[in-house]
Amino acid sequence: MITAVLFDLDGTLADTAPDLGAALNRLLAEEGRKPQPYSAIRPLASHGARGLIELGFGVIPQDEQFAVLRERFLALYETSLCEETALFEGIHALIEKIAARGLQWGIVTNKPARYTDPLIAQLPFPCRPGVVVSGDTVGVAKPDAKPMYFAAAQLGVDPAHCIYVGDAERDIEAGRKVGMRTVLADYGYISGKDKPHEWGADHRIAHPLDLLQHLPG
Repeated sequence: MITAVLFDLDGTLADTAPDLGAALNRLLAEEGRKPQPYSAIRPLASHGARGLIELGFGVIPQDEQFAVLRERFLALYETSLCEETALFEGIHALIEKIAARGLQWGIVTNKPARYTDPLIAQLPFPCRPGVVVSGDTVGVAKPDAKPMYFAAAQLGVDPAHCIYVGDAERDIEAGRKVGMRTVLADYGYISGKDKPHEWGADHRIAHPLDLLQHLPG
């Protein structure tokens, strides 16, 4: 029996790509480089600084200049966390209906708490999440199982009684590791190179409200 619904944040609850992309393009401008189009930014937004820096600069974490670029990118992003970011259409109504059915809900994201907490405070959720687990809350991030176990424990529920909704392979992997039912948000940040049909999600949804058919009540 499902008693709790957990969500990824970027690309699942909130459309954060516009502000992430704006930070990348400001950094590119500082470096005298051309901006990246939104069509290239959006599919990589769930990958955060790592994916966007690789897109803009062709630099990966193993490269010497990555750490400096990452810090500058994050500093720019921190100044504009919620200028263009918004909940996906249907999320507000979905959370209302989840609460009305007596289910708990929460967030498990790989976004560090210094960005997660102020962003969530600015998003117009109809009720606050029962738990928020950021990428640095337990010292490891998804696809590690620890954030998932921690979220369920904070809500006082068995992981097997949770649904986890996300838009990335690591979301589905993390949920499956702990026995949660997994739902892939097809409306999220999935690139043409991804192979979501191979990720093993229990369900896939094209719109947030489609989740209701998989919930009790």
